[in-house]
Amino acid sequence: MLARSLARTYKAVYFRIDTIEQGLRELCSITVQGEGYRLTHRIVADNLQIGNAVVVDCCNPWALTRDEWEALALEHSSKSINIEVVCSDRAEHQRRVESREADIPNFDLPTWAEIETRDYQAWDKEIIRIDTAGRDSDACVEELIEKIAAKIASLSKASIPETSR
Repeated sequence: MLARSLARTYKAVYFRIDTIEQGLRELCSITVQGEGYRLTHRIVADNLQIGNAVVVDCCNPWALTRDEWEALALEHSSKSINIEVVCSDRAEHQRRVESREADIPNFDLPTWAEIETRDYQAWDKEIIRIDTAGRDSDACVEELIEKIAAKIASLSKASIPETSR
């Protein structure tokens, strides 16, 4: 929901890894490993090359894949902003996971047990973190847009040579 809101706000092209991977499963009859990310990288590169802003909605638990997204942006002279969405209230998080319904046809949502045992590497660089615990979606979107605006402003200042400021 947050990624979709960002794409609408910034008029960016929106890519959802779950949708792409489910399409690969159904259309190509393959067991998806990293193919969804690889395919999305190629399509994102095409969009960055023509100057489109891009929002990629994915679970990105490894430093390796995070670094690949950043390298892709740099390769196309684009800036990347890393965002992590968390729910710090464990009971609320579990309730959300166990009560949600898939919005992608035939998509198997991860179980709470799968989420708890997922391999996750802590971020080692600056990110925008949004904690959704106890908050409605509008408040989370508003906070995220404010933080992105501040990040964009700081990136713009950083790209101006010191003597020009």
